[in-house]
Amino acid sequence: MVDVQITHAPIRTFHVRRGRMGQRHHDALSRLWPRYGVPSPTAAVDRVALFGRRAPLVLEIGSGMGDTTVAMAGADPGRDYLAAEVHTPGVANLLALVEEHRLGNVRVLRGDALELVRKLPPGCLDAVHVFFPDPWPKARHHKRRLIQPDHVALLRSRLVEGATLHCATDWAPYAEAMLATLSADPELVNAFDGYAPRSERRPRTKFEQRAVNAGRDIADLVFRRIPASRARPGPP
Repeated sequence: MVDVQITHAPIRTFHVRRGRMGQRHHDALSRLWPRYGVPSPTAAVDRVALFGRRAPLVLEIGSGMGDTTVAMAGADPGRDYLAAEVHTPGVANLLALVEEHRLGNVRVLRGDALELVRKLPPGCLDAVHVFFPDPWPKARHHKRRLIQPDHVALLRSRLVEGATLHCATDWAPYAEAMLATLSADPELVNAFDGYAPRSERRPRTKFEQRAVNAGRDIADLVFRRIPASRARPGPP
């Protein structure tokens, strides 16, 4: 009898949205992608080759239209920022902003951030930012959420000791699930008592302002990686 192994494609944590691109965006993609773009990785990612230096590295998952990435990277020139986004107009807009602000510490991946993370060496990230990921509000779609135990364990493994995983959401049920999931990871510790105060280093985007205007509270969560020797015991 032949032993047949069935493999399943990983469940996507994102939904690719279609959007129109103007001439500015088409021009940014064609001119700037060779300089700032990161092809979908098929082998280990060489950080020094990407940025031309060795510096602390921040990964932003879901950079949207790029406003947050540009503001934070521009105010933080000592660290490199690697932004991952699946929405092509957002990628193009970020590339245009990077050129406009003359930023040398930003690179852009168009594709699944988790695939990228799997190609990064353990303990290489100074921070991971997950700002306003898709909440997948329907119960049958919760398996698609980015912040869930397996994904958190993967992200945490790429953090250096003392590095932070910073999440933000405007969806209260997802915030509660995030807090529970992050708190359960044995090598992460909450940097605050519950939710974190809003950091002034994270600029308020149009998306966030619309959520505030609609009466939704914004929840920030900041967790720090601790040494494996201090890891909390898992559930029995």
